[in-house]
Amino acid sequence: MSRKWRELDLWPSRDLVRFFSPSDFNLKFPSTRLLVDGTEMPVKKPKSPIAQQSTYSTYKNRNTVKVLVGCSPSGLMSYVSDSYGGSVSDRQIAERSNLTNLCDPGDSIMADKGFNVQDLFAPSDVTINIPTCFKKRIRMTGKTVLRDRKISSKRVHIERIIGLAKPFKILTVAINRTETKLSSDIIFVVFMLCNFRQCIIPRHT
Repeated sequence: MSRKWRELDLWPSRDLVRFFSPSDFNLKFPSTRLLVDGTEMPVKKPKSPIAQQSTYSTYKNRNTVKVLVGCSPSGLMSYVSDSYGGSVSDRQIAERSNLTNLCDPGDSIMADKGFNVQDLFAPSDVTINIPTCFKKRIRMTGKTVLRDRKISSKRVHIERIIGLAKPFKILTVAINRTETKLSSDIIFVVFMLCNFRQCIIPRHT
């Protein structure tokens, strides 16, 4: 199933993304091509110390594999990266992925504040819209606060889409070493199946 679906062009054109985007999204963030977030899948603790280290997720406090997933503003799941050990950061996955090649100049990607990859996408003229992140406690201007709230209210949709995949037991039960080799295909199929569910993003949001 994974092989067959990968033969299809699952990346919608910019015109299609814009046409099906909710009206408020087109008004406030018209260049948005994708909403991105990372998600993890548990794996059984490997015997190899090296494998243990590479799959250990400090966020989940267990061994996992990790992917970046993305949906269009309308809720179409259109991007799933290959899986990597849970120790890998979102930035490292973005560096190894083909996401920069998929986007067109002038596009923007919406993500959480930890997705600090602006320098990777800047050469392709792709903007990363994330909430403001300060290393020190600095009072933000009202304009910045308002912008961050707008981004957060839209970015939450990718978390909701990821939530649609969680009822699939295969994503929540730790898989063994043999199944781990198939994790990219397993996760890809599950998220493609989410496209057959009723859209959870209203047209007016």
